[in-house]
Amino acid sequence: MGFPKRRMRRLRSSDAMRKLVRQAVVTINDLVYPLFVRSGKGLKEPIKSMDGCFHLSPDLMAAEAATVASLGIPAVLLFGLPDTKDEQGSAAWAEDGVVQQATRRIKDSCPELVVITDLCLCAYTTTGHCGVVKQGRVDNDATCELLAKTALSHAQAGADVIAPSDMMDGRVGYIRRCLEENGFHNTAIMSYAAKYASAFYGPFRDAADSAPQFGDRRGYQMDPANSNQAMQEIELDIEEGADIVMVKPALCFLDIIHRAKTRFDCPVAAYFVSGEYMMINAAAQAGLLDKEAAMMEALTCIKRAGADIIITYFAKEAAKSLGA
Repeated sequence: MGFPKRRMRRLRSSDAMRKLVRQAVVTINDLVYPLFVRSGKGLKEPIKSMDGCFHLSPDLMAAEAATVASLGIPAVLLFGLPDTKDEQGSAAWAEDGVVQQATRRIKDSCPELVVITDLCLCAYTTTGHCGVVKQGRVDNDATCELLAKTALSHAQAGADVIAPSDMMDGRVGYIRRCLEENGFHNTAIMSYAAKYASAFYGPFRDAADSAPQFGDRRGYQMDPANSNQAMQEIELDIEEGADIVMVKPALCFLDIIHRAKTRFDCPVAAYFVSGEYMMINAAAQAGLLDKEAAMMEALTCIKRAGADIIITYFAKEAAKSLGA
């Protein structure tokens, strides 16, 4: 009989042909670069647990933002490390907090760059938990009130997008009401809607000094075994006023990204987290794989699953590769 009429290899015969029929294409416009800001001046310290990442003081944020913008990356995501911590995490909403300072400097120097601020109390509390602890448990509603207060301070500093990552029930509604009541009608919310209790956050928790001092976060972050709950979480956040929803981590939860994009008519972000990032770096350092090829394959898989936005520590490297 010979070969059938259709040979699938015809569309793989050359690089130009493969590009012509390629479906999922990662662009620089898809990328968000996370930055860690801590108090001080002239501070740029390597983060030991995360290759190529640094703790930066607010005064160096303008220069870093300029570098990011020059690569064509449209947005940064800020994480703060305060000087002092307390039970409530009060440094989170301080007018002169590190995130607030960094936001002002970035918006002054690169107004076109979208500034997204991570909203959580874990790096600000003495417990390392994402909210106020009462009788050994995180108090959901008391935490939501403090998150709204912090969100307002970020918006007042000039943040374009507030990104609550705490996984408290109802927090998007609290934040949206607070922003609206204070005139910040155009400040967007990107909720960490389906944030799983993952083992892949380890390097980040070292970088952000945010590891819980007792217990774990499984009482509020999602069980990795569950997918239907993720759809419920996302739906609730959209109803409460989220403009963008996020799935975190990305690589181990591609099915959740796909389900979210198929079901909901709003932008879907995916966080390519620290542990996933360092797996590729570590394997490359051991000579086990090609770092750039693995990086681009992983980013493409996240895009193919349905992500519109990819938050990744590879953003600058990927932008250089894509712009080459």
